[in-house]
Amino acid sequence: MERNTKPHWQAHNARQPRMANPERRQVLSWLGGAGLLAAARARTAFAASPVQDQALAVVQPPRPAPAFSLLDIDGKAHRLADYRGKVVLVNFWATWCPPCRQEMPSIERLYLSMKGRPFEVLALDQGESLNNVFAYMGELNPSPTFPVLLDQHSQVAHAFGVMGIPTTYLIDKRGLIVRQAVGGRDYNTPQIRQTIEALMR
Repeated sequence: MERNTKPHWQAHNARQPRMANPERRQVLSWLGGAGLLAAARARTAFAASPVQDQALAVVQPPRPAPAFSLLDIDGKAHRLADYRGKVVLVNFWATWCPPCRQEMPSIERLYLSMKGRPFEVLALDQGESLNNVFAYMGELNPSPTFPVLLDQHSQVAHAFGVMGIPTTYLIDKRGLIVRQAVGGRDYNTPQIRQTIEALMR
């Protein structure tokens, strides 16, 4: 089914003031410090690449992606299971996170370049209001046309084992997490494209 590429939040009141919100404090508290990130690395057994290295770390052995169902900013439900048979990039982010702002346009460019292929992007905002996310979308260039979902209580992030944002996972066609990145990336690069191409075969 063809997706409307005109960002629908541009018609929304996209210049609303940002919230000083308790949700931000809640997520910051949840993210914790460097010790939590180190524990996450040991627990999930991956070697996270430096942010300057645009590669995505291999998750070995691959592990099943936790099932979830979340609403997008239009109120439509998205189940991860609905995308079985596709490679799915799942990105955990928030509006107050500078690396998230920097990397999201590159995710959009990657997404547009993969139109019509077995590839999907799901961006899960952490703990923020619908209005806040709508306003933020209107500030990005290019504005995302992939599904933006509301993980308002960070339950999905907890299920995935996220300890900092942005964190991104590549899920293969069988529903297994095979690659992971902690920290910002430029996703519109030949190296990441080759990784996704190989998973789509």
